[in-house]
This record gives sequence, C-alpha cells and structure tokens, in this order.
Amino acid sequence: MTFTQLEIFALVAELRGFTAAAAKLAISQSAVSHALKALERELGVELLVRHQASVELTDIGRQLLLRAREILGLSEAMRQEVADARGQRRGSLRIGSFGPTSSLKLLPAILDEYRRRYPGIEVRVDEGGDHEVTQWILDRRVDVGFVVLPAERYHTVSLVEDQMVALLPRRHALAGRASVRLEELCGAPFIMSEAGCAALIEPLFTAENLVPTVRYRIAQIITILGMVERGDGLSIVAELALPDRLASSYPDLVVLPLDPPVKRRVGLAVRDLRQSTPACAAFLDIAREVAPRLLFAS
Repeated sequence: MTFTQLEIFALVAELRGFTAAAAKLAISQSAVSHALKALERELGVELLVRHQASVELTDIGRQLLLRAREILGLSEAMRQEVADARGQRRGSLRIGSFGPTSSLKLLPAILDEYRRRYPGIEVRVDEGGDHEVTQWILDRRVDVGFVVLPAERYHTVSLVEDQMVALLPRRHALAGRASVRLEELCGAPFIMSEAGCAALIEPLFTAENLVPTVRYRIAQIITILGMVERGDGLSIVAELALPDRLASSYPDLVVLPLDPPVKRRVGLAVRDLRQSTPACAAFLDIAREVAPRLLFAS
C-alpha cells in the first residue's frame, strides 16, 4: 500500500470517476485503474463498483475512504511541519465554503491576508450548502469549513454574528414597518431558502406553533431576491447573505429585522484540532483576526 494509491483512491471516490481523477492527476486512466486494482488486491476487498460512466463506493470502500483521508491528512501535516522547521511555508489547504456569507463576505479578505503571509500554500475551496460542508469536514474531504454555530461535534472558532431578516416586496402592507413578527409572515406564500437556512428558519416557526405557507423551496439567494421583489412570496434569509448593493439592485425589495430578533453565528470548524496541519491552524488564526474587522467595516 502506497500513499499514491491512497491519493488516487480518495480522488476517484470524490470525483466519482476514473477519467476525471486521471485528468486531475495528469496521468493516464489506465494508471489510475491499475493503482486501484493493486490496492484492492492487497486489501483483499472491492473498494469500488465500476459502472459505465461512474463509480460507486462499496460499504467497505466508504469505511476505508475515511481511513485513507485520515492517513493522507496526517502525511500532509508531517510534510508541512518539516517544511516549517526548514523555514519553508509550503503545503496545501482544503476549505469548505457555503453561500454568499462565507464565499463572498468572509473568505475573500481572509484569503488575501492568508496568501500574503503564506504564498507557498496551495488553497482549494469547495462550495456547497452548509449541511454539505459539515459532512465534508466529517469525511475529511476538507481540512476546515465555514459552518453555522453551534456545531458540537467539531472544534470550532466563532467569527461573526448576524441576524435573520424578512424579505418583502415594497408594495406589501408590512413593508413600512420597522420590524415584522413571524406570525405576520404566515398569511402569504412563503419562499423557503434551501441554501442551509431552512435548518434555522423552520424551527423558528415550529417553536411558535406556526406553519408558513411554503410555496417554493429555492437554493440560490439571487433567485429568492428576484422572486420576492416580483411579489411571488415572502422569505427569511441571513443578513450576511444579502448582496452589498442590495438597494440599487433590488429597489422594490424591503428588508426587515424579525421581532423578536433572531441571531445567527458563523464560524470555522475542523474535525480534530490536534490533527490539523500547520496550514490549517494558520488559517484559523488569520480568520479569527480578520473576520471581526470585516463585519465592523460593513
């Protein structure tokens, strides 16, 4: 068993195909297939089920993938620690990011500072819903991820706090109010954000014994903004998810805080801080330093 075999196994599992993995590694597809067959022979198990256009992990394959990623993560940590000892800041960092809050509001400035201090670190960013990011952390697909706190199964670093806000068309009867109560949002069609916010929004209504009239479930915040402005329904989103030039881009959209206010905390999470690479630990430190300044500036 070699590190190369484990790297190929992890990449094929992530990309769900031999062709994509071969292209990513800049090697032939036959080399990828040979490496995996050799690994399966040595382990005495079938790790993947080959289909015509994709592959699927077997049960034991899913179990061993976690071990493979753990081994590869520890190997990367060792390489980075040696590089640090030699005065070289090299290695890689995989970040999980969700939606506009982290990908547009937090990550760019954090990465600017990170690249300035650690230009030799190769950074990869995977984007998905916040529920996907937490799973990627658990599966060791990423080293660190942005999450909505609390996230009790992980080691976390709190970065910023914002609030949940209601979206209404300007012509709506409630649009002139200073704030809006949850029950006032139940009489009209509701657009439920599926970009991770549903896990926060639905319990708010349940706790008040309220049932919103959910007409649409939408993942993209830009789509939600346009639909609310047109009058297709009302919605609730996180304030940090809103674009910077909201008023000019959506002049017929109104944003109101909830009454009572509903706060949301966003932070970073790692599966096990003790096993984090130096590159990951440095990213946590820089994010903790930079993120509060971003929120204050906004």
